Amino acid sequence: MLVLLFYPRPISLTPDHIYQGSANPVNYCELPFLDGSGLMANDFPQGHTPNCGYKVFPKPILEGCSEPLPRSATDMRGLWLESRSDGLAGHFERIEQCGNRLVITSSGLVHDATTDGKLEGASNDVRPVVWGPLNFCIRTSATTEWLDGRLEFKALGIVPVVTRYLEHGQLKWEYPGRGVTTMDRICKLPQTEQIKR
Repeated sequence: MLVLLFYPRPISLTPDHIYQGSANPVNYCELPFLDGSGLMANDFPQGHTPNCGYKVFPKPILEGCSEPLPRSATDMRGLWLESRSDGLAGHFERIEQCGNRLVITSSGLVHDATTDGKLEGASNDVRPVVWGPLNFCIRTSATTEWLDGRLEFKALGIVPVVTRYLEHGQLKWEYPGRGVTTMDRICKLPQTEQIKR
């Protein structure tokens, strides 16, 4: 397990333009139609976190994708801001979905995975760790899978770590030991978007 955490990161195939310019003009309440008329999920390389976290909120990874979601999926697409929290106060995140792909961008990180629970489609990324005076990146990998309308995340495909689901139009985000974060849909990035939230 320890070896996997510090294993070299994958080569990023994320197009450079994703991390150039600003995502501020995007209206996240205007969701694209997933009617199969354009690009499919497999047409996009897997997104990765740049360095040890982005400095400015990146542009959407799956822009232009139009593949319909699987029947088992819940449509959670959009931008979400914490409104009530036993967990992560001030948290916001963007969720992209297209076909069997899901990309969550938040807190300096980009997690891109398929939602079939298979290891070959797991996110393959890094996350920063602050431990006393030390500040470093460790490798992360998680599978995602739809179970009864809930999106279940498992570290390395084994250990359950996060659950996301919709309830009364709000996005709920559960993390063991951190409580439940409740989020409301918003259309534009908050003014704090440059602080890697």
